[in-house]
Amino acid sequence: MKKFEQTFPENFLWGGAIAACQSEGAFDLDGKGLTVADIAVKHDKTVPRSVRKLITAERLEKVLQETDDRKFPKRYGIDFYHRFKEDIAWCAEMGFKVFRFSIAWGRIFPNGDDAKANTKGLAFYDQVIAEVIKHGMEPLITINHFDMPMNLVTQYGGWKNRQLIDFYVTYAKTLFERYGKKVNYWIAFNEINGARFNVFYSTGIVKDDEATYLQDCYQAAHHQFVASALAKKALSKVSKEAMLGCMVAKFTTYPATCKPEDALEAQKNEQMDNYYFTDTIIRGEYPPYAARFWHENGIELQVFEEDEAVLKRYPADFLAFSYYMSSISAADKENFEETDGNLKNTLKNPHLKASEWGWQIDSIGLRYTLNDLYNRYSIPLFIVENGIGAEDVLEDGKIDDDYRIDYLSAHIKQIEEAIKDGVQLIGYTTWSAIDIVSSGTSEMAKRYGFIYVDQDDLGHGTLKRIPKKSFHWYKAVIAANGLGID
Repeated sequence: MKKFEQTFPENFLWGGAIAACQSEGAFDLDGKGLTVADIAVKHDKTVPRSVRKLITAERLEKVLQETDDRKFPKRYGIDFYHRFKEDIAWCAEMGFKVFRFSIAWGRIFPNGDDAKANTKGLAFYDQVIAEVIKHGMEPLITINHFDMPMNLVTQYGGWKNRQLIDFYVTYAKTLFERYGKKVNYWIAFNEINGARFNVFYSTGIVKDDEATYLQDCYQAAHHQFVASALAKKALSKVSKEAMLGCMVAKFTTYPATCKPEDALEAQKNEQMDNYYFTDTIIRGEYPPYAARFWHENGIELQVFEEDEAVLKRYPADFLAFSYYMSSISAADKENFEETDGNLKNTLKNPHLKASEWGWQIDSIGLRYTLNDLYNRYSIPLFIVENGIGAEDVLEDGKIDDDYRIDYLSAHIKQIEEAIKDGVQLIGYTTWSAIDIVSSGTSEMAKRYGFIYVDQDDLGHGTLKRIPKKSFHWYKAVIAANGLGID
């Protein structure tokens, strides 16, 4: 019988997160190859999201011919590549128990299909991992975080090509053999349901033929499912303690009204936006509702017999997810206003406030999500992204980001309630530990961190690190293990 937990367990992993492609910079140093993140331009707010995110062969060719590196903010990041010791020390001062970061695939295998790993890339992560451990933190490493090598797109067509499974597994095995005894927590793919919403940066799929686009997207997702299972198999041979998790961007969805049609629409959205991915990776087989979706959309997946066997035998050890907002669903969308959100637009919920970027703030939705996922799968959960993007203002050398404190405080309260509900939660890493270039908009102005980085959207600034008001608040929260949050 499960014991009632009154608050956060003593071994709860408090921390924060970053991603290589948004923080490291040094995009062409020490043998690193060009990745999909390196061609992401700062977005134009006047251009609709659907157009910004659509990558065609013509647009890709045009971008690859561009020679001005300053148009691509992720190429310079915040120079974590040279300042990682300082940044990790800041996180340690807050009392982090875990530090989530990613390894740049193109820094280890510049082209993705290389015969040998780049020794300079491996040596860099030797130092990063050693620094994290030296400061008493658990490394939580994402193997692929929206930065696959560009060569795998231009030469192989991205993840629709089955050959990428072998390239990824070779990459993952290289990491496990090098770091597997030091790292206990791994994530195979960042927000793997990005194959549905963040297609190019998640899978390298270029949209040229409307007739085959959905087929390509879901074939790519299948190949990532198999790659994840094979990575779990490889990790189990290196370490019996290490865990490999799957991760999704959780789109928690409510019916817009109590009309049955709206409830059914919300259920369908939950299934295809979230559960299609987690059901397959955690339960080891495709869910029954997938067959109808494939049929109605003309999708015929190539699934080998050995794929089904490996998916069943090597499911994920834990479920990680990002949570920033909730959504509503309606059968008739004309009566609702649209708003922006993580990876996709959604309908505006009149009962919620929103961030500067239109993302709807719903702390209770996090408790709802934790209960929903844990009761569905009964495996440990890990919140690996949660935070609010804002245009922080530096005044008299200080940043008073009370809005961030309010946002995180409300969400942490709901996490505690979920733990009381019986949810098994490994830890909580906010997004982000330090200001980095935004994933979705490739701008610096949209800040999430506890530490301000003096840099603008064009890469100008001193790069000086300045702790915000929230830095001191989160330090106190961790010291008290979440108790007494106002």
